[in-house]
Amino acid sequence: MKVLFVCSGNAHRSPLAEALLKKMKPNWTVDSAGMHVAIPVAEEAKEFLRKENAEKFLKKNPEHLSGKQLMDYDVIVAMEDRHRNYVLNLCPQCKNKIVVWNIPDPYFMDKENTWKIYEKIKEKVIELANSQ
Repeated sequence: MKVLFVCSGNAHRSPLAEALLKKMKPNWTVDSAGMHVAIPVAEEAKEFLRKENAEKFLKKNPEHLSGKQLMDYDVIVAMEDRHRNYVLNLCPQCKNKIVVWNIPDPYFMDKENTWKIYEKIKEKVIELANSQ
């Protein structure tokens, strides 16, 4: 199984989901990318992953979606509709591979609300891991 998580900057949601799924499914190929990469992976994400004992699965630097071979993935998880639309723009034939989780961007949220978003991502990752 080959999974790609997509969000805006590859700094919060998608790298967090990637690390959690890598921990749960070490035999899967799991990756993440963003539409506009400008900042490093968020410290809050690192802290959450430390708590989950999954920090070692976290990528060192955010990656841009344009560098990915989208057709190679079995599932592409978009955090929001706009991420799905961006993927479809790059790869119209990927339509049936895309799942939208409707996870809001925690970038401007306080730590408490950011961690609520991270918990939601963890729930969705567990669902995905158990569905295959």
